[in-house]
Amino acid sequence: MFTGLIEHAGRIAERTALPDGSARLVVDLGPLAEGAAPGASIAVDGCCLTIVELRGARASFDAVPETLRRTTLGLRAPGDLVNLERALLPSARLGGHFVQGHVDGTATVARTVTGGRWAEWHLTLDDPALAVQVVEKGSIALDGISLTVAGCDGRGAFWVALIPETLARTTLGSKKESARVNVETDILGKYVQAMLRSNGSNR
Repeated sequence: MFTGLIEHAGRIAERTALPDGSARLVVDLGPLAEGAAPGASIAVDGCCLTIVELRGARASFDAVPETLRRTTLGLRAPGDLVNLERALLPSARLGGHFVQGHVDGTATVARTVTGGRWAEWHLTLDDPALAVQVVEKGSIALDGISLTVAGCDGRGAFWVALIPETLARTTLGSKKESARVNVETDILGKYVQAMLRSNGSNR
């Protein structure tokens, strides 16, 4: 479990394609390497991955074919920056919202609007079926970042407001229009949707 509060933007050091369609990613964890160990969970651009090897500050992760297909990790290459967050401790303060690290799909940045001390990003879900799980003033995680949906049209388009702190401390500040980001919708919305489907099928 994660909070969506990014702790560090690390850089991919190596990427190795494996015969079974998976990939081995080596990421420089920077200060997050302290206290890390094989078996620990790290959210990499919002994807929950397990450290399989740790050498100094460089952690190795295995990304299975499903992860590479469903998320933007399939597009990442050595030199790319990724958002990193360690798993939430039971005693820690929850400053964002509950993020599982289970990415539902991706969205494309359609338009950015810059204000004096803020930016508004307009995005379009690559899978419109996820639109029902995106609600105005609800929570959403983009590349692992906990954000609030400022508005949505119910058909796949939505927008969020970004403060300077978010743009400076995460990878979002370097992304341009047409960039793709990982999307995890709010877990509460998923359960409500599942319950409604179940009730409808029992009638």
